Amino acid sequence: MSISLRHISKSFKTVQAVKDISFEVNSGELFGLIGPDGAGKTTLFRILTTLLLADQGKASVAGMDVIKDYKAIRSSVGYMPGRFSLYQDLTVEENLKFFATIFGTTIEENYDLIKDIYIQIEPFKNRRAGKLSGGMKQKLALSCALIHKPKVLFLDEPTTGVDPVSRKEFWEMLKRLQEKDITMLVSTAYMDEASLCDRVALIQDGTILEIDTPQRIIEKFPRKIYNVKASETFRLLKDLEIYVSTHSVYPFGEHLHFTSEDKAFSSEELIQFLKEKEHTNIEVSEAIPTIEDSFMRLSKENTDGSR
Repeated sequence: MSISLRHISKSFKTVQAVKDISFEVNSGELFGLIGPDGAGKTTLFRILTTLLLADQGKASVAGMDVIKDYKAIRSSVGYMPGRFSLYQDLTVEENLKFFATIFGTTIEENYDLIKDIYIQIEPFKNRRAGKLSGGMKQKLALSCALIHKPKVLFLDEPTTGVDPVSRKEFWEMLKRLQEKDITMLVSTAYMDEASLCDRVALIQDGTILEIDTPQRIIEKFPRKIYNVKASETFRLLKDLEIYVSTHSVYPFGEHLHFTSEDKAFSSEELIQFLKEKEHTNIEVSEAIPTIEDSFMRLSKENTDGSR
């Protein structure tokens, strides 16, 4: 087991950031921690990378205890924080040499590990890091996190604020790194990135909602889900919220996603209701559930169950 958490809790004054969290990440696995801002993802990352002490529970990384073996962990993991944290006034090459030196290695010694990534920014090796684009900063930060050949790689929201093309390229790089037997724990608020992980933990308000493969989580969705659209989206949302058989309704792209409490529900009944409410250009069609739908369902169940 490459990463293990057992009943981890952490509070900051009156705010409980994470609550009794337990999960394991297998060796060589690409594991996603998926949830919105404020869910507790960064707190967990800081505990696992020995930057923060948990109030309760135990955790280990690469078989080492995060408290007893904190020095050994720091030298054997790679950490890419959410914000670009490299030295803005140093060049690309200077940043990479600096991090290699800290870990007692050289660029040349582990160049094969970062080659596929670094080769894309090497033509700009004399450019200051602060002058790089978002995608190039991302590649430099990943190169610096890998230069000492870590056993485990922590990536805290690495694609936040990055354009869609760079996001796609970044995940392709992670898949190639996985072939080098590096265990990766990645956090993200982008639900569509969940499908790129081997397994995911959905997290909200410091609580784990579900842990499984993305496909199995989706397959557990218990109701039919419908795309609903009309000319006035906001009024449509308000009317669906008071519809007698509504179980859930929320915006999803240009549609609303709707589920019913009634197992015998028919879309014709819904269309009739919306016509009575004087909606126009009504469209209702069955949709395929996504990981985002599953997150919304689990979040609602968790909130209702905590009341």
